Amino acid sequence: MNTCSIIVRCFNEEEHIGKLLSGIMQQTVKDIETIVVDSGSTDATLSIASRYPVKIVSIQPEEFSFGRALNRGCQAASGEFIIVASAHVYPVYKDWLEHLLLPFDDPQVALVYGKQRGNEITKYSEHQVFASWFPEESSWQQQHPFCNNANAAIRRSLWQQVPYNEELTGLEDLDWARRVQTLGYKVVYSATAEIVHVHHETPKKIYNRYRREAIALKRIFPQEQFHWWDFVRLFVGNTFSDWFHAWHDGVFWSNVGDIFVFRFMQFWGTYRGFLQHGTVSSELKRTFYYPKGFRRSDAQSPKVKSERAIDYASLPKEKELEQHH
Repeated sequence: MNTCSIIVRCFNEEEHIGKLLSGIMQQTVKDIETIVVDSGSTDATLSIASRYPVKIVSIQPEEFSFGRALNRGCQAASGEFIIVASAHVYPVYKDWLEHLLLPFDDPQVALVYGKQRGNEITKYSEHQVFASWFPEESSWQQQHPFCNNANAAIRRSLWQQVPYNEELTGLEDLDWARRVQTLGYKVVYSATAEIVHVHHETPKKIYNRYRREAIALKRIFPQEQFHWWDFVRLFVGNTFSDWFHAWHDGVFWSNVGDIFVFRFMQFWGTYRGFLQHGTVSSELKRTFYYPKGFRRSDAQSPKVKSERAIDYASLPKEKELEQHH
């Protein structure tokens, strides 16, 4: 049995998946297996992934949900612990997995999630979201179920008892954490298990992301409400907060429009998601998961001066890998 199995869900991630897989190979934890769960990529994603020691699991686009893709990956896993990573993240340090697995020394820990930060193409407001959701201090016994499956680890034995909900349009991670907490297990946040999460989204994609998550949140917590006044209050408050910080950071004029658009789409999507009633149609699912015109940009690793840091600059470019493949 491997120490851990890393599950990477992907769809058309040729811009990023090679960087993640390269970062995994440089980890100090070596007793791992990597499982790529692909939901119908039409670009070079699978060609790039096949250059690394990975197991590829396929799921049809029409079958896809975040929970179902995760369950398929977990079924193929053999590790004692399951690491979940988005295909458009990459680790900052070589001991990322060490820090993500360390809290499991406590047998009552069910889930650990790590810090996320953006890079130079990340929108200013998204940087603010990351800083709010993933603080600099760890929490060893979190009282609420918030977590994020872009950078998380769970016990496989618990997944066998509590599989992911395959019907949710998102937030399958929060739902899983809520259920295991009710069983008496702990959720831990590790500020030292850091990754870079590359989001380069169109306004429509931002809207869709927050809309589907609001639909899921309403299903997980039926008592939750999000009214018109909540939209106005949160949109205005967060926009002016971001403008204030951008001004003090000396980047106001280059970000003033993007901040307005991001916060509007974030909270308008949330408001519209809470208005959704009934089941989610297949057409709406295609809009959520496979938006047209979505292009991802290349991501560069932030400059981290530490012997723990992964040296991505020395890695061959994808075109060079193609020439030697």
